[in-house]
Amino acid sequence: MKIISKLSKTVTTTHQTKQMTKKINWGIIGLGKIANKFAADLQLSNNAVLYAVASRNEEKAKAFSEKYKSTKFYSSYKELAANPEIDVIYIATPNTFHFKNTMMCLKQGKGVLCEKPMGINYREVDTMIREARLRNLFLMEGIWTRFIPATKKLLEILDNKTIGDILFIHADFGFKADSNREGRLYNKKLGGGSLLDVGIYPIYLSLISLGIPIDIKAMARMTDTNVDGYCSMLFDYENGAKAILESTIEANTPTEATIYGSKGSLKLHKQFHHSEKITISQNDEETVLDIKHKGNGYTHEIEEVNSCLLNNDIESSKLPLKISIDMITLIDRIKEKIGLKYETKNSD
Repeated sequence: MKIISKLSKTVTTTHQTKQMTKKINWGIIGLGKIANKFAADLQLSNNAVLYAVASRNEEKAKAFSEKYKSTKFYSSYKELAANPEIDVIYIATPNTFHFKNTMMCLKQGKGVLCEKPMGINYREVDTMIREARLRNLFLMEGIWTRFIPATKKLLEILDNKTIGDILFIHADFGFKADSNREGRLYNKKLGGGSLLDVGIYPIYLSLISLGIPIDIKAMARMTDTNVDGYCSMLFDYENGAKAILESTIEANTPTEATIYGSKGSLKLHKQFHHSEKITISQNDEETVLDIKHKGNGYTHEIEEVNSCLLNNDIESSKLPLKISIDMITLIDRIKEKIGLKYETKNSD
């Protein structure tokens, strides 16, 4: 018994040592603004290596590779996905390409972190999840908000009922985007509009705070390119709670979130999806919490993926794939309410 116990302990220690020393080799597909922030934060991780990057423009791929010191760069997404040294691929292409790019990477045997929204509709997201599970591969939607330290604190406060039972939530996310009608945000073929780009954050906050609503009301101000420039949503819950949510790409808004409870309120300060400040108000008294995040805020998401891969987990317990299903189900309902329809091979 002693020998077996000693051997078991040695094996466990060896396994732990390997986990501590192993590096996760990352690839990045799509080298736009978000990819730059992500790559910068990847440098802050002790467990991650930026192994390869890919853009359809070879010069852009080379410049990005030199800037963030990746081992390789490609002008072909498929060539990157075929590299056997890569463990996981971050997909940062426009919304309507997420499905195609994710499926390609999964079929090449690679784990995937796909920028939100994971897909344009339920069928895309469901198909991606089924493919990942069939191949026993890691898949996660890039809702980085979940891993921001302030979000962890928020969930603790709500679980402890510090502000009592939630009565209603108000959250907005708005900014004035470049008016280029061919750009990502206004181009319908690229999945443009406020709902998919920033509306997803108020929706996610409501989901982790109150769950699935029993009724949804929504209206939008549509642009001349037939995407939503502004979207207003009202969620109604079985217990009577409400969520008032807004998103826009046409104006700068406070981009804050306040949760009102029976014993007080909680405010996530600008920008609430990666806030570094929470104010709790109770009985005319305020408690301010300063909660910093690392780098641009993506490091926490990166470390979660690293941890999952090192532990051979194919999905995150903090951001399970069920959340992605719930999210796209709500988004599809809102799209129907406001008459927003995207043309894809897996169209609505």
